[in-house]
Amino acid sequence: MIQPPLSPARFWALTAAGALSFATLWTVAALSGITSREFLPAPWDVIARFAQLVAEPFAGYRLHEHLLSSLQRFAMGFVLAVVVGIPLGLLMAWFKWVDRFVTPCFEAVRFVAPIAWVPFAALWFGTGIGGPVLIIFMGAFPPVLINTYRGAKFVDRKYIEASQMLGASHWTTMTEVLLPAAMPSIVAGLRISAGLGWQSLVGAELIVASSGVGYLMVKGQAAVSTATVMSGMVAIGVVGLLIDVALRRAQGWIEARRGL
Repeated sequence: MIQPPLSPARFWALTAAGALSFATLWTVAALSGITSREFLPAPWDVIARFAQLVAEPFAGYRLHEHLLSSLQRFAMGFVLAVVVGIPLGLLMAWFKWVDRFVTPCFEAVRFVAPIAWVPFAALWFGTGIGGPVLIIFMGAFPPVLINTYRGAKFVDRKYIEASQMLGASHWTTMTEVLLPAAMPSIVAGLRISAGLGWQSLVGAELIVASSGVGYLMVKGQAAVSTATVMSGMVAIGVVGLLIDVALRRAQGWIEARRGL
């Protein structure tokens, strides 16, 4: 049985209760003496270190500058995945020969974890921007392609037949029939893609970058500063959440326009 949606007040009350419970458990663990505060800082230690990282450079840059560097890499890899994935997914859905040609290679590549591309990216690009972009692309590309393909493949046949009866070209059918009809599926794929791309970026920056939040965390580990590492984790989580919220709003707007 599907439960009715929570009221806004109840939703926020439960959210606050969950966050408070987590903070309480974290505080108890930090103060219990199970391990040194150096390795498990209290929440206020992390907040203080976070503020310090915003105000003072660490590993060459302040925290928001590291974040900006990470976001630039993410944007490049994510946009590249979208620019390649959506057209290719539409082509595969419309032309059987493209589907047969691309599928074997794609199926082989998509099961390689993005982090597995790190040694390859390091050999090719060193610590330049190309390495992280490649790794982000390999993480973000499969969900875009798969959701575009599935969304276009299951478009109601009557719309396609109507466009063909009106003499629409292949290009017109793909751009004016398949693409709009597949848009909800595409945006859902973009949410998955953005999450995987952001996670892949952080993994890449741990090894093949000289700036960014992942690089900051590596330097924090080298300095035995758990608070620095945890500050980077908080920044990663908050930015990832904001990216997902933005895409979720876009998905809701598209579904509302289509009456879904």
